[in-house]
Amino acid sequence: MATRDNIYFIGIGGIGMSALARYFRHAGRQVAGYDRTPSPLTEALEAEGIAVHYEDAVEAIPEAFRDPASTCVVYTPAVPAEHSELRWFRANGFEVLKRSQMLGLLGEGRRVMAVAGTHGKTTTTTLAAHFNAAAAGEGSAFLGGISKNFGSNLVLGKGERVVVEADEFDRSFLQLRPQEAVITSIDPDHLDIYGTYEAVREAFVQFAERIVPGGTLIVKRGVELPLGRTDIRRYSYHLSDPAADFHAERLTVDSGGYYTFDLVFPDRRIEGCRLGIPGAVNVENCVAAAALVWCEGFVSDGALREAMATFRGVQRRFDFWVNEPDRPQGMIYMDDFAHHPTELRTMLTSVRKMFPNRELTIVFQPHLYTRTRDFAPEFAEVLSLADRVLLLPIYPARELPIPGVSSELILAGIESPVKKLIAQEELLAEVEALPPGGVLVTAGAGDIGRSGAAVAERVRRKNRL
Repeated sequence: MATRDNIYFIGIGGIGMSALARYFRHAGRQVAGYDRTPSPLTEALEAEGIAVHYEDAVEAIPEAFRDPASTCVVYTPAVPAEHSELRWFRANGFEVLKRSQMLGLLGEGRRVMAVAGTHGKTTTTTLAAHFNAAAAGEGSAFLGGISKNFGSNLVLGKGERVVVEADEFDRSFLQLRPQEAVITSIDPDHLDIYGTYEAVREAFVQFAERIVPGGTLIVKRGVELPLGRTDIRRYSYHLSDPAADFHAERLTVDSGGYYTFDLVFPDRRIEGCRLGIPGAVNVENCVAAAALVWCEGFVSDGALREAMATFRGVQRRFDFWVNEPDRPQGMIYMDDFAHHPTELRTMLTSVRKMFPNRELTIVFQPHLYTRTRDFAPEFAEVLSLADRVLLLPIYPARELPIPGVSSELILAGIESPVKKLIAQEELLAEVEALPPGGVLVTAGAGDIGRSGAAVAERVRRKNRL
């Protein structure tokens, strides 16, 4: 791989794949790839000089990428095995690697700071990358979202630190050898891959086993992870539990949902911290990220406090498009990537705490037929926390339809006063009809995020009336 000049990506528009594509483009390699549909990510890659096509056709592969002696192929496991380009590369002697294998290779010889968990890892990873850059003055990162501070999902900095989002899908994180690792949560997910929750838990144990001797494991307090190793340090973190090694104390929240708090470490306390994005869930993510940086090598209290204040968040993670505390009768609008019942519960509970006296409306787009089938009752229970639920059709991603599985499985169990199915093209009209002064949340891992700007424009217009 290291001697090959050309890197070809199958599924280049994925958030993890696009970060790798950008890395190799920056390193001077020739980069091209395929994706199923255009997206803001693929448009950005093309603007950066990377050729992307959208038809699965061998003849569409650029001529420069047809020689196995000069080209390495990277693919995402979301691409089906019968993909014609993937089959052609394999049949013609190319080196073909999964995304996770390539990420593992890039981590060799570096101090890998990995963040794993079935939810919470993208914001935690991005916080750690920001703390490294802003407070420690070093470090690179491969992120699972677009950082608003960096304007990218790739961070290139000096030094050996590299923060990596460790994805459990397809057991990808088992390719990493972290120096430090955070585990934010272990919930049943990707059961189409794992089959059982026990298999999910076992994969996280295997991930923890891959920490290098002398390294560190940081686990959210309350997450059970049986691990017999004695050659690594082990710590816990939590939002506010004083029994955790890392936690926050003296939390206060203002009218916009922004928290001020003291950050408590095993050896010190940093008083008067204020995170640059709202939400208690993000304070907990901040605690985990600060713990990770503390274990790698701490920075000054003042530098870390300033880094927390200047953090601007991640696109589609607790992402407030409209939040105007000085307009109490105005509507608030937030977009979030939450697509698992536990993520939704954490997000909705946090929003309720921030705005307890406002009506809460959620527009939810279920992601995957298998996840809907496996968790329909749990989705219905969590969505019932909202006053009003607007449910979109399932976003299939890589899956074919499953007979009898639709958004109606979820709708039937929702107990909110107002609930209904809507088509995506009806979304803006539904937003227009909402009463003033409430909180609107759009959520899901599909293409609902592309509606954010249009929804925000409607909300701002309503607020001006």
